[in-house]
Amino acid sequence: METVIRAARPEEKNRVWEIFSLVIATGDTYVFEPGSPLEVFEAGWWKYDPFVAVNDQGLGGTFILRPNYSGLGSHVANAGFMVHPNVQGRGLGRAMGRACLLEARKRGFLSMQFNMVISTNEPAVTLWKSLGFQISGTLPRVFRHSRLGLVDAYVMNRDLSDIV
Repeated sequence: METVIRAARPEEKNRVWEIFSLVIATGDTYVFEPGSPLEVFEAGWWKYDPFVAVNDQGLGGTFILRPNYSGLGSHVANAGFMVHPNVQGRGLGRAMGRACLLEARKRGFLSMQFNMVISTNEPAVTLWKSLGFQISGTLPRVFRHSRLGLVDAYVMNRDLSDIV
């Protein structure tokens, strides 16, 4: 069975919360505090009407898509991606990334920007580069990594004019 990317259903909230909790627990890829309560998930993820990635293994990933800024910057998309640790490295991130780019273009966004891709998260940096993103800036020592201390983060962006 191939991976299906679709809007999350209300009954899937607990599974998306589980993925969110597991991903932030490591303290090495997201600014959310490890062990953040359900309210943080609801305000920082669920309220953005997340998408999910489902295959024969079940629901294994989630992403959100929103404007990066309001007003005169609202043509730039922002997104966040999380894959259940047990299924990382099996293409769910790439499938969600591609689907997200298509959805962003469909919604009329002209570009996409990630404000804080942790420099030590090599799989994410490699994935985004392979999907056409470029590093447009380095933010020195802005992320408090759980094992490495203060590390850099990248601002990455991509024009969406070639997405059809």
